[in-house]
Amino acid sequence: MATSAFRAGDPPTSADAGAAHDYALDACFLGPYGENDTLLEKLVVEFLRDHVYWRRNFHPEDPPPIATAAARQPDYLDFEARMRRELHQLSAALKKSVPFHSPRYLGHMVSDLLLPGLAAQMLTLPYNPNNVSEDAAPVTVDLEVQVGLQLARMLGYPHDPREPACAFGHLTSGGTVANYQALRLALALKAFPVALRAAGVGELDLPPDDWSAFNLPREATIALLQRWQDWLAAQPAARRADWQARVEAQRVEQLGLHGFFAAHPQLREPCVLAPVTAHYSWSKGVKLLGLGRDQLELLPTRGMRLDAGALEDALQRHARERRPVLLAVAVLGGTEYGTVDPVDALLAARARSRGRGLDFCVHVDAAWGGYLATLFRAEDGSLRTRAEVGDGFARFPAPEVHAAFAALADTDSVTVDPHKLGYLPYGAGAFICRDHRAMALLAERADYVFHSDAPPDYLARYRSLGQFIPEGSKSGASAAAVYVTHKVLPLDHRHFGRLPRATVRAAEAFQARALQFAGEQAGQVRLIVPFAPDSNLVCVALNPCGNRSLAAANAFVGALHDSLRCDPQQPLQLKEFFGSVTSLRFDLLGAADAARILDALGLDTGAAEEDRLVILRHTLMNPYLIDTQNGISYIAGYFEFLARQIQALLARRAPAAA
Repeated sequence: MATSAFRAGDPPTSADAGAAHDYALDACFLGPYGENDTLLEKLVVEFLRDHVYWRRNFHPEDPPPIATAAARQPDYLDFEARMRRELHQLSAALKKSVPFHSPRYLGHMVSDLLLPGLAAQMLTLPYNPNNVSEDAAPVTVDLEVQVGLQLARMLGYPHDPREPACAFGHLTSGGTVANYQALRLALALKAFPVALRAAGVGELDLPPDDWSAFNLPREATIALLQRWQDWLAAQPAARRADWQARVEAQRVEQLGLHGFFAAHPQLREPCVLAPVTAHYSWSKGVKLLGLGRDQLELLPTRGMRLDAGALEDALQRHARERRPVLLAVAVLGGTEYGTVDPVDALLAARARSRGRGLDFCVHVDAAWGGYLATLFRAEDGSLRTRAEVGDGFARFPAPEVHAAFAALADTDSVTVDPHKLGYLPYGAGAFICRDHRAMALLAERADYVFHSDAPPDYLARYRSLGQFIPEGSKSGASAAAVYVTHKVLPLDHRHFGRLPRATVRAAEAFQARALQFAGEQAGQVRLIVPFAPDSNLVCVALNPCGNRSLAAANAFVGALHDSLRCDPQQPLQLKEFFGSVTSLRFDLLGAADAARILDALGLDTGAAEEDRLVILRHTLMNPYLIDTQNGISYIAGYFEFLARQIQALLARRAPAAA
């Protein structure tokens, strides 16, 4: 489709203007037009040849089993022909894929891929490392451990392996598995002191009862674990083995949840606290852990951000009822609305709760917003001030957003997805815990893979990575992709931060244009941005003027979305833009926010015809949404497209209404 309708000449808004063209970003991607095809081709060919040379020089005295004459044999030629045919068919079918690379794509949390990561993953794939242990991946296991330290530094966690309390992180298939790991580690931390009491290890100055043991703070539990390990190491071999077996027999990992809590009637099964905006992986996680969905308590929000007052009320209630809390979750960039929970308020609530004898782990699900932390991180690793971060933005970051990112350093664990705002191939999630010593509680034994007890050296300990992670096999190519990308673009505001800076500017430009568009369309539709964006997700709610029916408003937005979603039966080029939808559920939204939004849209606030409002959702990841090189604003173009779609829908609606 032609772009002349939204070239410079229709002047961009002040928010569109942003900064001058950043040429450093131009080498980062293959590009919307494939502009860097020569660069990618050179890299792929160079390192494929390098891989072949490596094969040829591994015992070059061995004769090649595949003869040169094989390429002329009928069976060989037949196989080659069939392979080519299937690959051509696959290539043709893939042309129906979603064009994530294009600035016309404003849908889900994916964009073009960073060249360093793409090339590093392609380079590593022929070596096929399995990051379960150094036996299967002597190079990429170390790279994965280094990735954990890179991400720890970005979050403000201790990241020097020489420090006893250094952080630790590993990659997962995505944020879902990283959230599972957070649950596993929280349960191990909370239950371990109880197991020590049950085993009768009196020499360690244990808490006086099971309730106190389960509610030890993380720091105290890790100190207790260290004392136990030191005491155990000092025992004669036979006594050591006996005590180790006695404690293991009392652990929740041995007994299971039912057996563990049956053995400790003073304790009830713990719950997990999370905002209603939390990803559905938390529901999956409590089921997989064996706690059950009833133990996931979803807390209300204000403006789709965790309501700190509701959290405080819940914690006071649980302390009164002596109901343990395993984990409390804050969301840093919700997948629906991009909002940021008050991490600092959650930590403050835990500090008060400890005074009532109730402690829990704090996890931040930053699968979406984690890499925004690069904007808050100086080159020396220190936290930047709000004024420093906000230079060049219209509103970002709000004071509460800066406070949330500043508080990350004091949390217990974090989920981050390199395959989202890290611009890396699927699947690459990450789990990072603040103190690596806690990971000893998750260690598993498999003698054919893991050969020794945990060595004192940090890197050596985690070369048997499979002991600590949920997976039994995992690609080392993903680790190589993430590591190389972080080396090329260090995780601070001057390097990697250029990417989220461009996208947050685009989000601010999009919000400004949406509000301008609302004025332009005032006689035809009501349009609002229901929540000011904390990150680079912007939602828009619409309703035709004069319509009071929620069902009709939802049908209208659904019809708009039909023009924005992929149709595999149609050529992709027929679509001008791609977008997504989500919904605002009134039972989760809260009465005040629901009334505010429905009133602003002119909808009947008393209608019970539907339990949710369908809204358009825009993920603004592509750094070329405002193309200063060619004077094009795809944001302006999108709203011109939206205006045409609205006009067409209203024209069809008018005869039906008559």
